[in-house]
Amino acid sequence: MSAAPANARRAAGFTLVEMLVALVITSVGLLGVAKLALGTVQANDSALMRSQATVLMQQIVENMRANHSLAVAGNYNVAVGVTPAVSDIPTTDLAAWKALLQAELPNGDGSVITAQETNPATGGLETVATVTVQWDDSVAERSFGAPAGGTMSISAETML
Repeated sequence: MSAAPANARRAAGFTLVEMLVALVITSVGLLGVAKLALGTVQANDSALMRSQATVLMQQIVENMRANHSLAVAGNYNVAVGVTPAVSDIPTTDLAAWKALLQAELPNGDGSVITAQETNPATGGLETVATVTVQWDDSVAERSFGAPAGGTMSISAETML
């Protein structure tokens, strides 16, 4: 009779070793989920910056369309790293745009290039504007295994 209660006690619960093993396995799983969540946050941040860059590109294009004759004349052309001295409407628009790029994107900058190109549909000359926005997206790049320090850029080309 004394052997039966001893067997029942052993089968009734978990041992300390079993609990520690379960705790280690659960901890490893939770660390994996935390790493995945961090990568998702960084990817969302990168997507937000791309969206913001697109909105800022559209803003300068709308300014150029509002001042069509000045844009066609090339007064909105600006290179990366150059902030024009404010002297007229195009340079005011460009200086404000460059300031927004710096404020909204890490190391944000941009360029605008206008050129006359032949429209293949009509054969006539059209003014085409190429707008490029660039920024530092190294945080997201590191989370995806790319080397840090890379500059992300997007470009759009539109007829004015």
